[in-house]
Amino acid sequence: MDASDYSDDWATLLRDHPIFSPPSDTHRSNQLELSTSSLPDFTQLDPQNDSTTPSGRRQTMVLKDADLIVAVGKEIRATSLGDTKLSKSARKTYKTLHTPNVQFDIHQLSLNPTGKLLAVAGAFQVAIVVLPRPGFMRLVPATIDCKSIQVGQYFHASATSAPIAKIEWHPWGEAGSTLMVMTVDGKLREYDISVDTEEPVQVVSFVPERRASRTFNAFDTSEREVASFALGKGKADWGPLTIYAAMKSGDVYAVSPYMPVNASIPSSYIHALECFVAAKQEYLAQNPSSASQSLSTTYAYQHKYISALLKQLPPGTVFPAASRSVLVHPPTTMKTPPLRQGPFLLQPSPLALEGSEGGDATDIIYLAFNEDGENDDGETERLGLLLVVAQDGRVDVCLDVDKVEARWESRQSSAELPMLAVYEIIDLGLIKILSTTQPASLNLLQANYPTFLADPIHDDTVYVYHGFGVHAVHLREMLRNLGDAVRSEGTDNALISALRNPVSADVQHIVTTFSVEKKASNPIISVVVPNDVYLSYSIFILTSSMRVVSFSLNMRSGSPAPKDEPQSQTVSEDRLLKPADSPPAYISLLGTKPWDLPAEHRPTGLPATARLATPDTKDFRITPDTLRFLGTKVDEITEHIHAVESAYFHTNTRADLQREELKRQGAKVAEARALLGELRGARQDKLEARTRAVQDGQRALLARLDRVLAELMKRANPTLSDHETKWFDELGRMREQVLGAGRYDEAALRARLQALKREYGRLMPHLKALSERELAQAKSLQEKNQGLGVSQAFQFGQQFNKERTKLQKLQTDLLTLASKLEMPLSKPPTLQSS
Repeated sequence: MDASDYSDDWATLLRDHPIFSPPSDTHRSNQLELSTSSLPDFTQLDPQNDSTTPSGRRQTMVLKDADLIVAVGKEIRATSLGDTKLSKSARKTYKTLHTPNVQFDIHQLSLNPTGKLLAVAGAFQVAIVVLPRPGFMRLVPATIDCKSIQVGQYFHASATSAPIAKIEWHPWGEAGSTLMVMTVDGKLREYDISVDTEEPVQVVSFVPERRASRTFNAFDTSEREVASFALGKGKADWGPLTIYAAMKSGDVYAVSPYMPVNASIPSSYIHALECFVAAKQEYLAQNPSSASQSLSTTYAYQHKYISALLKQLPPGTVFPAASRSVLVHPPTTMKTPPLRQGPFLLQPSPLALEGSEGGDATDIIYLAFNEDGENDDGETERLGLLLVVAQDGRVDVCLDVDKVEARWESRQSSAELPMLAVYEIIDLGLIKILSTTQPASLNLLQANYPTFLADPIHDDTVYVYHGFGVHAVHLREMLRNLGDAVRSEGTDNALISALRNPVSADVQHIVTTFSVEKKASNPIISVVVPNDVYLSYSIFILTSSMRVVSFSLNMRSGSPAPKDEPQSQTVSEDRLLKPADSPPAYISLLGTKPWDLPAEHRPTGLPATARLATPDTKDFRITPDTLRFLGTKVDEITEHIHAVESAYFHTNTRADLQREELKRQGAKVAEARALLGELRGARQDKLEARTRAVQDGQRALLARLDRVLAELMKRANPTLSDHETKWFDELGRMREQVLGAGRYDEAALRARLQALKREYGRLMPHLKALSERELAQAKSLQEKNQGLGVSQAFQFGQQFNKERTKLQKLQTDLLTLASKLEMPLSKPPTLQSS
């Protein structure tokens, strides 16, 4: 078999797969192309027509283990990628999931944590589909009946329903049945699918009700429309119980605490949160300030909330017991709802992109790093990032330096607004892409809806897909720079320097769908990254024309341990000689920091230049726009070639430097070996002889010191004192008591001990024989008379216990006497219980 058969080239495997066949309605297929003529279809919403055209969040493809699920219009298709990968010569096919209650065009798919339920959403409606069991591809019918239920028809299927902004399953929902549905009007409705699919069990509002006023108030509608929401993250803070919402105006709000009505939460998190709040209360008590009163009230509410959670924990979960998920419910002791906090102050205020008239925010994502404890250095583990993307391709990277605290509504609510530190503003270059045409097609940004997708394997990589392609944002270098600044000795100065000279995120344009010739684009409607052991690490990208683009990604190699990691020492530091304050004995040519390839040249598997993914066309026309586009691409490729040549030159220079360093280190090792041989030769013999002479002199000095000390004591006190005389008399009396006054003194302890040993030796054989006889009798009685009565057994037991008590008392007396006389005795045989 050819080695190429084992390659994981998904582009070949998924090419011409029938699951990606376009819908049969050609009119609908043409509508999916974003152009100036179709722009009104993308920007106007019609509640009576829940079609695929309106702009919004798109995720029409998900992966369940090795099964791929794709939504095409109102149809849900499924196939097994594992079978496609293993049997490449087999016929490519798929199964259609028959869902009668899904009578709307599907915009979003979301798989619950257990992988058994699939939430589907259109522009206005939501439904739940029960997925078939594994192995459905082996069934004969091409259509599989699946149970489907519409969710909240009163709220999401009426003529006055608000559009769906985002659907997501809560990771801590009991049995993975908690579905969160955010609508544009700011209502986050929580549905427990296992309880009721029509009525939400909990509603969180991010847009307050508008109060009637006779005065004129000018407001922007985008300030009261939610674009998306995201769940916070953390270990021992309120992050996992926090929801962030981004308004279309760009404002960010948060609500904390929030947990599902039926939540399955790790017990360790509740205990860690209790310690966190207790530590803050203790610090506030030790360091009072002007704001202590309001903070103490807030911490008291938090302590009350956590105490109610602790009362719900079952036995066996108290720290330090092993953590396990426990079923808890939101405390009913809190009479007021959680406070909507915000809008967040973005410091410094983000600047608008050059050539952009601004645009609505479309998505938000919260990222936390080193959350699982791998390479946990204690600093970056607490670092959280909040990313917000807008229609014009602007991505605001904000540091969550002051995490959200749990707060509840009250009459004395603090007017202080939370803050996010804006670290960087990323330009995806969409304005530049649309400006390549004459005139510029910037009006298409009105229908653009960029969406985030976090990499499931590398938490510092985020993909942004939108109406004109896909970008990959790598935050690794930025996080490493911040982590080094936090770990340095002069932390404050290092942090200030890191913030003044920030390391930018690496942005890579991997797919473009904008056709310069047609001045139109096929928006990206889904991006998935497989996270299954049977599938290789790759990325699948689906356009609205049902064209799939895939790339096989490369896993990162394990990073080496930091050099400043403390090493285990077998010798205490106080016994070691401290080095002198002088330059080091050896300075490496390679420096102290490890060398690495530039970020743009690392083998990630993504293309160096964006892959063009437009529908195949037979007629190609040469226009000034296409020539300008080709010239731009030639410049990009030329620039990339020069960058590769530069990286090649630097790599060769580094290799030459490492060879030179290898020679220097080899010479240094040879020098050290020569010195070691000299130390082990004649020099070592001289040192050993000198050491022996010093030891002999030391022993002579110690002997002389003893003699001098004895002579001084004799001169200072030539006669015995009264205490010494009494002590020696006592020693003589004790000797006479132990050894006796004469040879035949029977009252001496030694004579009594010898008599005791003779008596012990005389009794031991009889005791052993008695023990063996009792065992034999008990065995014979057990064999002969299995039906011994209760009264007889009780009498036998009483008699045996009496004899056993006498023997135990005798053994105890003998052992006690022997221990007093310090005479060893052999261990007596074990007495059997009756």
